[in-house]
Amino acid sequence: MDTQNSELNKKLNPVKIFKQEILPILADLRLAITLLLIIAICSISGTVIEQGESIPFYQENYPEKPALFGFLTWKVILLLELDHVYRTWWFLSILILFGASLTACTFTRQLPALKFAQRWKFFDKKSQFKKLALSAEIETGSLDSLEKILQKKGYLTFKETDKLYGRKGIIGKVGPIIVHASMLIILAGSIIGSMTGFTGQEIVASGETFKVKNIVDAGIFAESQIPKDWSVGVNRFWIDYTPEGTIDQFYSDLSILDKSGEEVDRKTIFVNQPIRYHGVTIYQADWGIAAVKVRVNKSPVFRLPMAQLNTAGGGRIWGTWVPTKPDLSEGISLLAKDLQGTVLIYDGTGKLVSSVREGMSTEVNGITLFVDKIIGSTGLQIKADPGIPIVYLGFGLLMLSVLMSYVSHSQIWAWQENERLYIGGKTNRANVAFEREILEILDILEGERNICAEEKFSPDLAKEIKLGEN
Repeated sequence: MDTQNSELNKKLNPVKIFKQEILPILADLRLAITLLLIIAICSISGTVIEQGESIPFYQENYPEKPALFGFLTWKVILLLELDHVYRTWWFLSILILFGASLTACTFTRQLPALKFAQRWKFFDKKSQFKKLALSAEIETGSLDSLEKILQKKGYLTFKETDKLYGRKGIIGKVGPIIVHASMLIILAGSIIGSMTGFTGQEIVASGETFKVKNIVDAGIFAESQIPKDWSVGVNRFWIDYTPEGTIDQFYSDLSILDKSGEEVDRKTIFVNQPIRYHGVTIYQADWGIAAVKVRVNKSPVFRLPMAQLNTAGGGRIWGTWVPTKPDLSEGISLLAKDLQGTVLIYDGTGKLVSSVREGMSTEVNGITLFVDKIIGSTGLQIKADPGIPIVYLGFGLLMLSVLMSYVSHSQIWAWQENERLYIGGKTNRANVAFEREILEILDILEGERNICAEEKFSPDLAKEIKLGEN
């Protein structure tokens, strides 16, 4: 009975089960390739489908009838959480499983292969050289000369009496391990970024100050990354236009303010030139019209907010309404499509009655309307991703390790029996180049042998030998 229990305990040993059953599955190359394809497909879906938008956005762009591709509707997107793919539990689970597969492959295949490459032994039999892809036999040769030649060619040599071993390019065996390590670092950076990063959006009028509050996408541990002890002031927002009237570039002059309102950093940002502060990056992403400053007759200049109108794809237009009678029974509409300073004026029937530029006035509906200034608003995207430096480190190592993997691991054996020298070698890649190297080594040895023969049997020495014989 005790024997049966002992055998049962061995069978139920978690470590043994993991090593014999789970680890081989994780280290299977087919599993790694399958997971990599799934990650690629999920990443493509996250690129094609807009991320972090509102439910009405998906309802409008992915209606049920007709469904995109016959199945992709807003309900499917929300059900599968395709509106925030990179932060879903199932995508992170796939990344973790892929990382486990890489780790298992590293410890079960790559590290043993490196250890095996570091092991070596001398050859001292003809049959061992015959099994090598490249081998040669020299009638007279010097093991010492061969060692010097190999060392000049970058080989690490080991010599023992009549036997020699040389190798180079062991770094080529380290390369695949670094490839796996760099991919694990990239995965770790991606997971950390997904769990601790956030994305926010703010539309702020020129001259206003804001704190980051409008968070559109965030990881489960992103709260610590959202700035609470500093704010951002928009000193000025402006747009440069081309001579044809199209937008050339738009700019935001931003100040980072501490708790007391003191400026700690300042920069003018534009597209692809953000400002970074305490791990948070603020990008120039959009623009709009916030308000217009006007004066009616002799009234003080007052500010009217402008709202973007729905044009059904006909362009971006902002509008507001100005009362022309004290009882608000009548009024005019002001419309603007850019910050170039022109305002269109429509009456109560929707008829265009006039247009006016900044700093000018016009007579309309029995009043004098003066337009002082159109106030623009900057659209900012605020991001924090603590995983980015880790990802960059992983990609840097990946590029380095790929280059390392192309280095050939070459090995050469030699054995001297009396004066006869046996040489052989093998490599894991670049076989043609290695064959040329072996032939070059043999040519050098042959040349040295001929020189020694000439020195040993020079004409004067032969004459002395002949005279001695006489």
